[in-house]
Amino acid sequence: MNERADNERGKSVSQTSSDSSTSGNPQETSKAYTPKKGKATPSRKQAQAQPGTFESRFSPGESYGDVRKRRKELKASMSSEQWKEYKRAEKERRRSKQREAQAAMDRGEEQYLLPRDKGPERAFIRDFVDSRRYLNNMVMPVAMGLLIVMLIGQWAPTFASVVSMVAMGLILLFFIEGIILGRRAAAATRQKFPNTQEKGFAMGFYAYGRATQPRRWRTPKPRVNLGDEVS
Repeated sequence: MNERADNERGKSVSQTSSDSSTSGNPQETSKAYTPKKGKATPSRKQAQAQPGTFESRFSPGESYGDVRKRRKELKASMSSEQWKEYKRAEKERRRSKQREAQAAMDRGEEQYLLPRDKGPERAFIRDFVDSRRYLNNMVMPVAMGLLIVMLIGQWAPTFASVVSMVAMGLILLFFIEGIILGRRAAAATRQKFPNTQEKGFAMGFYAYGRATQPRRWRTPKPRVNLGDEVS
């Protein structure tokens, strides 16, 4: 009897302690509860100043407050003509830096690329697409032609309906070729990089998006010629 009473007493004590621990903060037991990060959310300017962001390639490493303070001090120490000349020179330096960054992006330098373009897999897909001609290269011209047809369709409805039917056929061809291109690009990339973590849909969609851009408008610029073997 004593042993049985001791067991029941122990169970009641453990249940009481568990109830008190959960009842202290019921939010922590909720599925919707999110623990605190432990640090303040950075402002937009602070986030943009972090290394590796798009804005950090064109702006100095100083914070916005430091730059503003330095500009006020410079303006106070200069005459009106000197300040205008300083702003003109600063604007030209900023434009020159942007041109240099854009040129580096066109050359495909990794540190200047957008996140979607980074990685050896994406570089291989660009070469794979740039070495061939596709019907999808005509997507933008066809879209512009459809806009013109829509404008003149009020005066020539028969012509507009015929062109619209042709355009629908082209769109279907674009769609079929896009699927084939995406699958081939993904397969070739997996063969080149068997340990890649890229998903097939992402690689295929990237190849399709590259193919729909006119060759001279692509960024980074093509580094292979039409007909070159890419392997």
